[in-house]
Amino acid sequence: MVSEDQLIERVRRRFPSLRGSLRVGIGDDAAVLRPGAGTEWVVTTDVFFENVHFLRKVHPPKAVGYKALARATSDIAAMGARARQFFLTLGLPDACAGAWLDGFLDGLALAARRFGLILAGGDTTKYPLVMASLTVLGEIGQGKAILRSGAKPGDLLCVSGTLGEAELGLRLIQRNLHRQKRWLKLLKKQHYPEPRLTLGKWLAAHRTATSMIDTSDGLSTDLGHICKASGVGAIVWAEKVPVARVPAELQRLGLDPLELALNGGEDYELLFTVAKKFSGRLPRKVAGVPVSVIGEITRDKKVMLKGPDGNSAPLQPRGWDPFRKKG
Repeated sequence: MVSEDQLIERVRRRFPSLRGSLRVGIGDDAAVLRPGAGTEWVVTTDVFFENVHFLRKVHPPKAVGYKALARATSDIAAMGARARQFFLTLGLPDACAGAWLDGFLDGLALAARRFGLILAGGDTTKYPLVMASLTVLGEIGQGKAILRSGAKPGDLLCVSGTLGEAELGLRLIQRNLHRQKRWLKLLKKQHYPEPRLTLGKWLAAHRTATSMIDTSDGLSTDLGHICKASGVGAIVWAEKVPVARVPAELQRLGLDPLELALNGGEDYELLFTVAKKFSGRLPRKVAGVPVSVIGEITRDKKVMLKGPDGNSAPLQPRGWDPFRKKG
């Protein structure tokens, strides 16, 4: 058993906070922040629940801590902002207040260092299951945030990295194949996703993207969000989608690379649009992350998938939706 004060002190020791734009951090009633001149704050919240977003018996505590912060920080990347501070609200059962918490904090600290984030404060409580709520603050120049609503007909549709890797890891877990050593490397993106902060900042700085979103829910669903916000449609070229490499043995089990790429969530890649006249400015890689052109924005307010045979069919939003009825 630990007291709340002891738990907070364990967190505080892991995250020295008084620097940069944070004037007052952990230890007072509230944080005091000082934004830079000529900038705007970008603020996002994300919740991470045991048995909804992760399984305590399957996901290592270090991966849970890392992924909890990576998920929220990806929204900052999707706006083109620079990550600055974060707040953590943590609910824990007694069984997780010892070694499990230490592993969780290891992962959280690793993510904070990697993403350039400072823990500014938060709250803790006792709870029957593990619950982590993250609020992340980013900073961007005035008027430079990239929204979902700027796509125009004729814009090219682009995506970073590879799609379907995180979903592949999830399917292995669901099939109880994740403990086999030969498949362990396929779990990396499920456990340790990388929000594309550098690419997002590059797109904002060069004013290249007309709209953007992160692929947290899957391409088929997240593209629908862009189209709805922008009042447009889109056509995706199936052959151009950068799919995960799925071993033949797993493909025989029904794990289709294109289906994983279209409908699998939690890749946290950036899906964005670029005006054709500016497409020449778009490099093939940014900070080592590949960028692929996978389609085009259309006037027709439909989302379509064009197959290798040239035929097109509606691309239904079959990505993650916590309220969708199963079956």
